[in-house]
Amino acid sequence: MDILTPTSSTKNPSLHSCNLSSLSISNPLGYQLFKSRIPFEVNKLKKCTIRSTLALNSVIAPPEIFKESESVTTKISKGPANTCPFSPLDFLERASIVYGNCTSIVYNDTSYTWSQTYTRCKKLASSISSLGIKKGDVVSVLSPNIPAMYELQFAVPMSGAILNNINFRLDPRTLSVLLRHSESKLVFVDYQASSLLLEAISLFPSNLQRPKLVLIEDNCGDTPLVSRNEFYNSYENVIDEGDQHFKWIAPESEWEPMTLNYTSGTTYAPKGVLHSHRSAFTMSVMGLIDWSVPKQPVFLWTLPIFHANGWGFCWAMAAVGGTNVCLRRSHDAALIYEAIQQHKVTHMCGAPVVLNMLSTYTKRKPLDSPVQILTAGAPPPAAVLDRTESLGFVISHGYGLTETGGPAVTCAWKQEWNSLTNSERATLKSRQGVKMVGFTDVDVVDPETGISIERNGMAVGEIVLKGGSVMLGYLKDPEGTSKCMKNDGWFYTGDVGVMHSDGYLEVKDRSKDVIICGGENISSVEIESILYKHPAVNEAAVVARPDNYWGETPCVFVSLKNDARNVTEKELREFCKENLPLYMVPRTVVIQDDLPKTATGKIQKYLLRDKAKSLI
Repeated sequence: MDILTPTSSTKNPSLHSCNLSSLSISNPLGYQLFKSRIPFEVNKLKKCTIRSTLALNSVIAPPEIFKESESVTTKISKGPANTCPFSPLDFLERASIVYGNCTSIVYNDTSYTWSQTYTRCKKLASSISSLGIKKGDVVSVLSPNIPAMYELQFAVPMSGAILNNINFRLDPRTLSVLLRHSESKLVFVDYQASSLLLEAISLFPSNLQRPKLVLIEDNCGDTPLVSRNEFYNSYENVIDEGDQHFKWIAPESEWEPMTLNYTSGTTYAPKGVLHSHRSAFTMSVMGLIDWSVPKQPVFLWTLPIFHANGWGFCWAMAAVGGTNVCLRRSHDAALIYEAIQQHKVTHMCGAPVVLNMLSTYTKRKPLDSPVQILTAGAPPPAAVLDRTESLGFVISHGYGLTETGGPAVTCAWKQEWNSLTNSERATLKSRQGVKMVGFTDVDVVDPETGISIERNGMAVGEIVLKGGSVMLGYLKDPEGTSKCMKNDGWFYTGDVGVMHSDGYLEVKDRSKDVIICGGENISSVEIESILYKHPAVNEAAVVARPDNYWGETPCVFVSLKNDARNVTEKELREFCKENLPLYMVPRTVVIQDDLPKTATGKIQKYLLRDKAKSLI
């Protein structure tokens, strides 16, 4: 491929708190991702592929990094001994040595030690490589939180490939779009999602090469008969055929892409978030330090691993030799309480909907010992926090996005707050907080000027972030990347918030086109685009309606065409069910004569949001 080289020495502040030119990385992501970061001279742009757009210049002949006049430190250069790439993959090998005989994974009657997990991951990485998967190719995974899903978080990048966890709750059309956009070469799929995947693959154009498929079976006893004709092999066979002495492929640069995760609302404009080995490492270490995770915790996987790679805790658990308790049905309150009791769980993560589920479970009872919960995904109601903590759960609240690999901001607790009433503590804890240990900065700014707003808890602005866990960029979307990663050195989240006088952030509203329903991001634009396909719909607007259980649910406001006034709300909901994943189907549909608009004809969604709140 032709290398795109900088034609200017312009230096822009880095969102990752690192000057890339100082690392001899002249072209960290190629023109396709960072067109706006440095002016590039494009001699010839060949067909876009993952590997060609993500080519990284290796660190060769490191430059001088330290100069002081008339000093012995006049010339000190970096070298191979001190420029080793950061990667969370290193945690697994160490865990096999330090915690080799300790339990790594528990699932039903199956358990593994860290030594066994390391061996299985090496064999799996070996088999992936033997299938012709090259460095920079994408390998996708559709699976619930079972041992295979955990192992693949290590094994795929250990083969040099880019790990792409996909939400197995998507509909076939959306899944097909994502697989084509990512150019996935190999897909591991759980048996329960096998029919979904096969239908998605059937939607591929006839001239497009289809990925190889590996079927993940289960030992739980209720595995249905699945025809293996469409699959290259089974998961356990792939491991058995691997080489346990395989020398796994470490990154040459920590800036090499390691994971690809899609944000929700991707059917029409896929946003593939690329994270490097460096950002995955940073996210993992930040979570351990900020959450004060001790050695050998017992971690219950209630957070779907496909959500931003489990916020980095798959890799983090290897760093501290934790026990990973896997759950296929991670949103079943009875199973969660049973697992907590049986395995003496110490830590778990989840969206606020999980807290609400646990605190309203009819057979709930106080815990025998405290369980730490890290929650993020939507601002949790103070009442839910108070109710959950009364059972013995100790809640930590954070804020982040797929683009930051998980929480980057947490509500760091102050000892003096312990003397406050329960409701007062819950109100303080519902704030998002301050930057995590290891993250660089968080602010709330005027989106037009980039100037910080007044820290009074009232002035509203856009939340901006910068730090080592911020994404590399959006795959094949230089325009989208440049819109949120600007030359002022900040990542613009699109979320609205305030900064309190004590320096604590509070999110006031998520980005206007995203609804957070039970931890799932739902694009209102995507629902609107479906509604506009209905022959009776004249106008459509989707906003978030507050919900005591889910946090938010989609609420639709429509006006009908003059010749279609007999269409009902139920009919419109059924139309959405036929064209959208179930979790995106609006719970509420309101038909009215006209939608409120500005003088220029733009629908005034803030008025509709107020109306949606009154429908509770």
